[in-house]
Amino acid sequence: MNAGGGSALDEVLARARRLVDRWDHEDCGAMTVRDFCRYAAALNDDAYVRWARAREAAGEPVEAPPLFLAGTISWEDGPVERDLRPDGLAVRESPCTRGLPVRQVHGGQSVRLMRAPVAGTRVTASRAVVSAQRKHGRSGAFVLLALTTRFTSADGSELTAVDETIVVREALEPETRGGAA
Repeated sequence: MNAGGGSALDEVLARARRLVDRWDHEDCGAMTVRDFCRYAAALNDDAYVRWARAREAAGEPVEAPPLFLAGTISWEDGPVERDLRPDGLAVRESPCTRGLPVRQVHGGQSVRLMRAPVAGTRVTASRAVVSAQRKHGRSGAFVLLALTTRFTSADGSELTAVDETIVVREALEPETRGGAA
C-alpha cells in the first residue's frame, strides 16, 4: 500500500469507470500470409507454415491459425524495452494505469472463435473496458478490470472476441539497499 492509503487503486478505478463501454477502434490492416506464417513460426508450427505457403502458391485462400487474432497483442511494431512499464507490460496494454505506482497480472481470458480471417481480410480490433471492481483478498486490495476485444472484418462480421481480466495491485515498495556489513 502506498502512503496515500490505496489512492493509486482508487485512481485506477475512477479512470476505468470513466472508460466503461467506450470503444477504441484500431485498423489492423489487411492480414497477410506472411503475418500468419510469422505467428505460426513463433509457435514452432512448421506444418502450418508449409500448408499456408503451399496454398498461397496454388492461389488458394489461406486462413489464419485459430488463435492468430487473440494471440496478437498489438499491430504496432511494439515498444522498446525502456518504454515498458516496470511489470513488463506496454503502456498501451495497461488501461487506466499510466503514471500510477501499480503492478498488474493477467487474470485469465476466454476466446470465442467465430471465423478465421483469410489472407487479404481487413481487420478492425475494437476494445473497451467493460467493468471495473475494487476487491479485497487475503493479500490485500486490488482492482479487477474486465476488457473485451472484438475483431471484425470490413463487412462488420465478428471473427474473434476476447474477454480478459486484468488484476491491478499497489506497487511493491522498492527494496532498501544496504544493511549489515
